[in-house]
Amino acid sequence: MHAVRQPEIGYFAARMDKGRLLRLQYLVWATIFLISYFAMITDDGPLRSAGFAIRDTCFYALIVYGNIRFLYPRFYQKKQYVLYIAGSVLLLVLAGAGKVYLSLALHSKVYLTAPRWLDAETYFTLIFSGISVFVLSFVFRLAIAYFMIKQASEEAMLKLLRAQVQPHFLFNTLNNMYYEAFLDSPRTALLIERLSEIMRYFVDQSNQETVPLATEVQFLDNYIALEKIRISPEPEIGFERHYDASTPIPPMLLMTFVENIFKHGIDKITGRNKITISLMQQKGYLYFSTKNTINRHVGPQVTGGLGLANLRKRLSILYGGNFHMETASDGQYFTATLKVPLA
Repeated sequence: MHAVRQPEIGYFAARMDKGRLLRLQYLVWATIFLISYFAMITDDGPLRSAGFAIRDTCFYALIVYGNIRFLYPRFYQKKQYVLYIAGSVLLLVLAGAGKVYLSLALHSKVYLTAPRWLDAETYFTLIFSGISVFVLSFVFRLAIAYFMIKQASEEAMLKLLRAQVQPHFLFNTLNNMYYEAFLDSPRTALLIERLSEIMRYFVDQSNQETVPLATEVQFLDNYIALEKIRISPEPEIGFERHYDASTPIPPMLLMTFVENIFKHGIDKITGRNKITISLMQQKGYLYFSTKNTINRHVGPQVTGGLGLANLRKRLSILYGGNFHMETASDGQYFTATLKVPLA
């Protein structure tokens, strides 16, 4: 048996959701038809009641779908309010004329009775019912939108649950590898443990609004440890830190500076790499800075790359103008500094 590919699954799921939505609408209109039918059956009998119920249901459907499928998206959502009002009036007139024509046709050609002339009360009822259905069409539209949002949220939840299964399976695998490696190579086991902690941070912490500062620092320590194993000789790294471990900060806030060092600032030819990192918490602010020797065997270290530009945008969203971020190069060292307020 051949497995169904993921895009095909998504296609059939979308078809299924659309089918459920159509069936729901059919159920609504069937209910409206039955209510109209049983409301008239005592006075008009089964046959006439069925014809008049079909007439009324078509009248309601024309107004509802004419508004939510045509007028609303084409005029109202595009802020063409005059055209929307004019189109709404025209829709009500056409729907009312259609209902009158169907009434006359049913009387003269189906029931073979003389049609009743429309008096003032009938006109009033026709106008009132048309306006009422037009207003209720917005409720109908909201119900459809709610159903679609509910379907989308359920699908998103299923994807989230599937996404959670895969990382936790990987965590279990890494744990097994850790115990196997610990007996033969404790250093390798330690690196596996750090990799597992990094991945767990991405899965469990990075989507939170804030994380404890100690968790963020531990993530940096793990990242630095993994980066060091691919550099020979190991770079000289100093990490000075003075902070309250429980202080909350947005996750991944400090990562960009450190990642920028290992991406652009490591000289693998001479092996002379010196990195200084400082993290200080003082008077309601967090101060973070990095300094590294410039790699002269590549182009100038990036001072305004995509990662740093994205970090600046994120800081603007988080803190408005109440932050300071600066990068500089003096020809020998590249420095990056950050100052953000703490809650």
